[in-house]
Amino acid sequence: MADIYQKLNELRLQGKDAVLVTVTEKEGMGPADVGKKMLVTENNVAFGTVGGGAIEYYAREKCKSILKTRESFTEKYILSDKDIKVDDGSVILPMACGGKVTLFYEFLGPKQYVYIFGGGHCGAALAKLLKPLGFFTTIIDDRADVIANLDDSADVKVNEGFADYIEKHPIPDNRYIVVSTPSHIHDFDVLNKIFELKIKPKYFGMLCSKKKIGDYLERLHKTYGDVDLSNFYSPIGLQTGGDSPEEVAISIAAEILSVYYKKEDINSHMRDNVPDEIKYFKK
Repeated sequence: MADIYQKLNELRLQGKDAVLVTVTEKEGMGPADVGKKMLVTENNVAFGTVGGGAIEYYAREKCKSILKTRESFTEKYILSDKDIKVDDGSVILPMACGGKVTLFYEFLGPKQYVYIFGGGHCGAALAKLLKPLGFFTTIIDDRADVIANLDDSADVKVNEGFADYIEKHPIPDNRYIVVSTPSHIHDFDVLNKIFELKIKPKYFGMLCSKKKIGDYLERLHKTYGDVDLSNFYSPIGLQTGGDSPEEVAISIAAEILSVYYKKEDINSHMRDNVPDEIKYFKK
């Protein structure tokens, strides 16, 4: 058991997702004793056991879907090789034991992964805010001195070109992306690369003025036509007021939380106040 917790701590420090499967109940015969645990990583490597056989195989397959949904839940199993009917939602597994087992699947990992393009004042302040909130942050910046001067608030710090990073290190779908580079050219390069590679972020925010975002979206529209911008937030953040790096970071962090907790009824997003002539890009 100690090996499982040691491995779990290693995964936590690396910002890796995993599922901890625990036997919470058992009735009758079967190899899955209460308290047995199995840790399954995102590469489908398992540590520990919940009893072996069909139940363990099924549990490992179940973990694949949990790593995508990132949700914990409990499921009951009947270990039987006979044709029986159940009405309580239990899953029948082909084992001759005849017992009943309950497994608790616990998703373990950061709330979400946030990629911050630009490690300047706003980017650094945002990483510092997101760390105690349970988000795993990566800051990318092409300025070596900026990366060198960042504190440990960011989990990963990368000194690399902004668009080059996306090209070399594909960002999985459903991640969170914040663009706050020091240059409008770099801002658009990141925006363009996201759509060029057809990456689908859960949240995609850009620190940008209302006028400049109109120019960006016009160029994007000419290149890609009608694109889905439902998860794109620019100007970024909620309308909290204040323009210091720390206040802007609070506004962005609040918007990220509103997306994470699916607070669609919030009507104070900065993007909702863009001029009428560019609102047609919001789909």
